[in-house]
Amino acid sequence: MGLLTAEIKDFVTKTKLGFIATVCPDGTPNLSPKGTTIVWDEDHLAFADIHSPGTVKNLLDNPAIEINVVDVFIRKGYRFKGTAKVFSDGEIFNAVISFFGEPALKYNINNIVLVNVDRVLQITSPIYDTGLPEDEVKNKYIAYWNSVYPK
Repeated sequence: MGLLTAEIKDFVTKTKLGFIATVCPDGTPNLSPKGTTIVWDEDHLAFADIHSPGTVKNLLDNPAIEINVVDVFIRKGYRFKGTAKVFSDGEIFNAVISFFGEPALKYNINNIVLVNVDRVLQITSPIYDTGLPEDEVKNKYIAYWNSVYPK
């Protein structure tokens, strides 16, 4: 069994948005959100390069990667550390494109990035240090976002 448990798979599938951190050639960080983040199997995450030339260039130079997937309402998530491989064609590329299905046809997907996950760490907001249960945290942030984007 790999590092990506059923619970983690469900979380990533539901949340979708991953924040991808790579290393620029000058050693500075690059952070880029990817709404195509998926669990590929028990050891791999994947995402599509739609408009990510900097991310892809960084990964071709240095495959070190970290992906954070966080539910903004419950303020919990996961940090995935590993190494990435970029695919512009071939079996993996085609399989991941097929996985995305028809929605992928709307975009010009340049590459697929497959991430071998070496380490998974949980992310939990300090708000839980106050003793608030998850339902109250969720309701607090739903109310906040409803105030930002009223119906």
